[in-house]
Amino acid sequence: MTVLFVNLFAVAIVTTYFATVTCAVAGADNSKTEDCDDTALFEQSMATHPKQSKLGTGSERKSDEKLEWWQTSVFYQIYPMSFKDANGDGKGDLQGIASKADHFVDIGVGAVWLSPIYSSPMADFGYDISNYTEINEIFGNLDDLVHLREKLHARGVKLILDFVPNHSSNEHPWFLKSVKKIDPYTNYYVWRDPVIDANGKKSPPNNWLSIFNSGSAWEWNEERGQYYLHQFAVQQPDLNYNSKELVEEMKEVLRFWLSHGVDGFRMDAVPYLFEDSLFRNEPYVDENIKNSKMYDSLIHIYSMDRPKTYEMIGQFRKVLDDFAKEHNTPPKVILSEAYTSLNYTMKYYGDAKNPGSHMPFNFLMINECHKDSSANDFNAAIHNWMDNMPDDHWANWVMGNHDQPRIATRYGPELVDAINMLVMLLPGTAITYNGEEIGMSNGYIRWDQTIDPAGINVGPKEYEKYSRDGCRTPFQWDDSVSAGFSSNSRTWLPVNPNSYYLNLKNQKEESYSHYHIYKRLTALRKTRTFQRGAWKTYVLSNWVLAIERMMDGEDSYVLVINLGSEYESIKLSDQIKSLPDMMRVHTASVNSAIKNGESVTTASSGFLMRPKSALVLTTSKEDPPNPAPASSSVSLKTSLFVLVFGILFAILSVKAICYCRTSKSSTVITDLKSGQ
Repeated sequence: MTVLFVNLFAVAIVTTYFATVTCAVAGADNSKTEDCDDTALFEQSMATHPKQSKLGTGSERKSDEKLEWWQTSVFYQIYPMSFKDANGDGKGDLQGIASKADHFVDIGVGAVWLSPIYSSPMADFGYDISNYTEINEIFGNLDDLVHLREKLHARGVKLILDFVPNHSSNEHPWFLKSVKKIDPYTNYYVWRDPVIDANGKKSPPNNWLSIFNSGSAWEWNEERGQYYLHQFAVQQPDLNYNSKELVEEMKEVLRFWLSHGVDGFRMDAVPYLFEDSLFRNEPYVDENIKNSKMYDSLIHIYSMDRPKTYEMIGQFRKVLDDFAKEHNTPPKVILSEAYTSLNYTMKYYGDAKNPGSHMPFNFLMINECHKDSSANDFNAAIHNWMDNMPDDHWANWVMGNHDQPRIATRYGPELVDAINMLVMLLPGTAITYNGEEIGMSNGYIRWDQTIDPAGINVGPKEYEKYSRDGCRTPFQWDDSVSAGFSSNSRTWLPVNPNSYYLNLKNQKEESYSHYHIYKRLTALRKTRTFQRGAWKTYVLSNWVLAIERMMDGEDSYVLVINLGSEYESIKLSDQIKSLPDMMRVHTASVNSAIKNGESVTTASSGFLMRPKSALVLTTSKEDPPNPAPASSSVSLKTSLFVLVFGILFAILSVKAICYCRTSKSSTVITDLKSGQ
């Protein structure tokens, strides 16, 4: 019915347009309309406003500078357990992902990153790996991965794998041999002797705590007679990067997957690769609270961010660079995950002599901004990254992943489009978590349904604060059983109850939706202005943030976001002096009163924006088309019939109206009326 309505509406527009234009030409009085529409004002203002060549806070890149594929692509993270289930067991798999390969092309992403798919007991859902070069049977097998890679590459989409270098599973053969002190595996893990008190009671080597809030980061192994370090779950013993043999093993893992055609790696939890060689106790945040099992009760100066870590990332980078050079392939990329301070994060870039991560993940807006954050807060987060990033390196923007509440949950559903606009239109690479293109929200998971160890460890009173299950619920494809994720009505995590209306199928059929907006943004990112252009931010009020993107000889754009809960009067010219008097709306958020293709004034008289709405404005004279529904239940025959009927009706209407306007006989007019 949506397409039928759109066709009828289009017919009405065509009829009105032809009638109006023809009558204006053939009218008896030859008069012209005195109304002045937005288009006329826009074109008049553009006549005196050439395309801008000014520089903002960030200068534009050289026009002849080569940008690599990872700089021009949108990266799309897939949580495999929750993306698409092909075999009906209620868990996502590689064949399911492959079946949706066209979705990645449709939404305009250039690289797909898979969370871990390796053999694992699944104590931490794949981050406890028992074989680094084998596919978990839950997801399929190596042939399935090769098939997925081929489908992606055939569509121009790169494949990124998760690489977990800090720890393995305690069921990995390396660990089992290390327990028995079988060389060379004896020192593959971090082992320490116990501390023995005067009464002969043994205790852990120091006060370090597990990130999962389970207490000590040390676990006693009776067979070996030592403690092993596990900064995450007990089932995830830390690897020892002081072992040259272990380092070479991990490099071979990278080479194995590179030889199977993957295009890079996202490297997990890299700040924890090395520890203080003396294994000193970490200071307490509050000296009066020393018995807490909560990770944040300590200041982590000895268990993370050690100097050797950055050198190790550099060694991994060399493996990738050498492979690309030897096999004459495009660059292989490293994305590094580090929840740490900004100055430590920036070190992962390395330098010209010893390059490191291509893109250390930028979590500033995740860590520092929330639903009550002001324009100043977001502006500070943007500048903290851009102003501290080493010269000649590339920015990136992350607003969601499998460890964080979804955008709609963290900022509120009204800001979904605004946040996606922000991520997409800032300089650098945008990284999207699956489901953000349709504005998925966290699913509600009861305590008895909770399976994330981070939630289980803190108990039923606080599990919702720490559990990551809510952001990992199945992708909402449609309104069928299990939201189209699986044919099984029982899925590994419950499907969000809102999937009956919040799903991809519905958003494709709507004339305007988060999905359509996301597609417009990824298309816009492919333009020179956004890949190479200069940028500047403006805080127009406490709640209004504006970002200008411009490049010599190209159209300019301004993103305006009203973060507040009230209407705001937007007066762009008060701060942005170079803009024309009128700008056209390229993309509006779904909750905006101002729609695509309309024009707004930049003058001091201003225009109103709804709360939580956002606009992408442009100096382009072209009226950007509104996205059409991608599918419909209305038949093609019906659509064609309506269209043909409408055209005939429009032609007859034009003739009738022109006849009325050119005739001076009231009798003829009367006859025409009676003939109807």
